[in-house]
Amino acid sequence: MQKNIAFSSLADLMAGLQNKDYSCVELTQIYLDRIARYDEKAHAYVHVYAEAALLQAKAADLQRLSGLPLPALHGLPIALKDLAEIAGQITTAGSQPWATRTSKVTSSLFDRLQAAGMIILGKTHMVEFALGGWGTNMHMGTPRNPWDWDSCHRVPGGSSSGSGVAVAAGLVPAAIGSDTGGSIRIPAGFNGLTGLKTTQGLISMYGHMPMSPSFDTIGTLTRTAHDAALLTSALVGFDERDSLTHGRASYVIDINPQTSIKGLRVAVMPPSQYPSPITDEIQNATDEAVRTLESLGAHIIDRVQVPWNFAELFQHWSIIAAAEAYQVHADYIEDPALAFDSWVQKRIVKGKEVDANTYLLAMENRRQTIAKFTRWMESFDVLLTPTLPIVACAVKEVDEESSPAVFTRTVNYLDACALSLPAGFSKEGLPIGVQLIAKPWHENLLLRTGRTFQSATDWHLRTPPSLRESS
Repeated sequence: MQKNIAFSSLADLMAGLQNKDYSCVELTQIYLDRIARYDEKAHAYVHVYAEAALLQAKAADLQRLSGLPLPALHGLPIALKDLAEIAGQITTAGSQPWATRTSKVTSSLFDRLQAAGMIILGKTHMVEFALGGWGTNMHMGTPRNPWDWDSCHRVPGGSSSGSGVAVAAGLVPAAIGSDTGGSIRIPAGFNGLTGLKTTQGLISMYGHMPMSPSFDTIGTLTRTAHDAALLTSALVGFDERDSLTHGRASYVIDINPQTSIKGLRVAVMPPSQYPSPITDEIQNATDEAVRTLESLGAHIIDRVQVPWNFAELFQHWSIIAAAEAYQVHADYIEDPALAFDSWVQKRIVKGKEVDANTYLLAMENRRQTIAKFTRWMESFDVLLTPTLPIVACAVKEVDEESSPAVFTRTVNYLDACALSLPAGFSKEGLPIGVQLIAKPWHENLLLRTGRTFQSATDWHLRTPPSLRESS
């Protein structure tokens, strides 16, 4: 076995299987052994399907003996955020009152992962009902960010907290998350991963517990942009059970490892327009990412004023998200007999106060802002921002009245797509990320830019110091 195989990319693991360096069973067992060794501390998984995963891996090895063509991701392990339904299995959506809730349907996502031949290791912890950016969970426990985890319990980012920690800690090579206001990109930024927020309709939401249907999307947490392309390519396409997938059913993710961005027009905001102050280290990392892209052939358009007011945008996002979350959970969220996270409950119940006129005005503002953004982006290919205003803080320092989603929520409101990339480290050794934003249905442009950036940097190759041992 190669050293640190658990931190390999999906692409490298594919090559290892093809070269018969290891079998699907051996590969699966590596990750199950690491889960057994580290997950008590990481708290990434809510359910581990050890027996089922090994049976799937054995079947995958038999299929590989046939000599017939197999899907690219065949035999590779994956983990799912615990809002993806699997009939007959428990889906908690991060809620303790749902600890024994059994799914009656199976998500389209699960079906497509099965069709791709991937091995489902289990489901990961998350913020209750996906309503929180720090990654905390009052009753089911908060996953532990593996960077600096020996000295401090730092936030993992949310709401896809367990998925981010599982990949960063080498407990799975890739994981699925959802993103309503940054819930993939925030864990990616805090954990030093690549996080893809897709356009609504690219990946079916059928069989996923919704938070806010106007903003909800499914995406990936991986080590590299190329891995994100490989995984996303297996998930996209028409689903008769999700009407949002009907508009661009023929959209195909390019998995060609092309790394050219010559002439790419990159817009960069002036710090004076940031929605929140950021640390000097994050600004320095952002500036360095800009210089890297420029050295690779991109055309940088600096200090570009974006055509929206962040405070107004966040207000309208909050109105829509709260109203829709309350509609989803209204039947039980105020039941005093059920132990919900008090902060999550407060966020949901706030939606009860939103009347129809306020909701419709917010939706109209969103429509107008999307149109304005689309016209504005005719002059640019991507907008580059920091992913987060800070590096991962201690859980005990979290202010639940605030959110780290100041740069990420914008993307969901604009119905755009975005990619968070590792771009540096703080003096404490904590990951820093940058975010690339593009118009809807421009995932291929983002992924090509990400591949090119990662061909010239090694931030995505770094692993938490305390976990740098042989597999």
